[in-house]
Amino acid sequence: MATVNDIYAFLNDLAPVRYQMDFDNAGFLVGDGSTAIERVLLALDITDEVIAEAAELHAQLIVSHHPLIFTPLRRATTNDLTGRKVLSLARHGVAAICMHTNLDIAEGGVNDALMAALGAEVTGGLEPSGTAVDGSTLTCGRVGRLPEPMALSDFLPYVVDRLHANGLRYVDGGRRPVQKLAVCGGSGGSMLELAAQKGCDTFVTADVKYDRFLAAKELGINLIDADHFCTENVIIPILCEKLRAQFPTLAFSVSRVHAQTAQTYCP
Repeated sequence: MATVNDIYAFLNDLAPVRYQMDFDNAGFLVGDGSTAIERVLLALDITDEVIAEAAELHAQLIVSHHPLIFTPLRRATTNDLTGRKVLSLARHGVAAICMHTNLDIAEGGVNDALMAALGAEVTGGLEPSGTAVDGSTLTCGRVGRLPEPMALSDFLPYVVDRLHANGLRYVDGGRRPVQKLAVCGGSGGSMLELAAQKGCDTFVTADVKYDRFLAAKELGINLIDADHFCTENVIIPILCEKLRAQFPTLAFSVSRVHAQTAQTYCP
């Protein structure tokens, strides 16, 4: 029977943890590596609700994108948001593996999945400036191309549909049709100028600050904030299918309780 260590070894082959950025804390973060696995739950984040879902499913492992423990854990008490989750995982016998920036940049990882979800072909990387913990240079984000150009007015609802988003924030970069895209799952606003320099007419990312919208308008590039969850959750079902193929005797499922957190209100 497969163990937590076996699952981790497979994931580490797909997206080597040594390639994580130097600020990150990806990897096998909670649990006993020798634990035998029957059921695994996948989710973008390990929330209280996701842990409860894993316990209800009698899962022995949660695989997430965002690290449960990001900064040094100085205490684990029920009064601390992270500490109480660690305690809850331990109480239910659930391990946690978190594949973060290493999965963002990996071939077939978050950004390739995002480009595929938008129906575009990847033609290159966006920013070769990240630094891995082993000193390697990483390529963040992707550049790609739609088969046919689309009017921005058509592309916006298309993005909502393909990413299952409840809304978007955007800037029209000057009535440019959408065809050459740059994408960065999660917080990629700092890469806006690179996207413009590479001749992209549109940049899809998330967590965009006010000054980035202003800059996009001045640079003449369409900028779309499609939500952090929505631009990254695209990898979770893909990862689930890869795990099912590798471990056909185990039960893998995608969280049903974890969804886009930020809501859009339109009066």
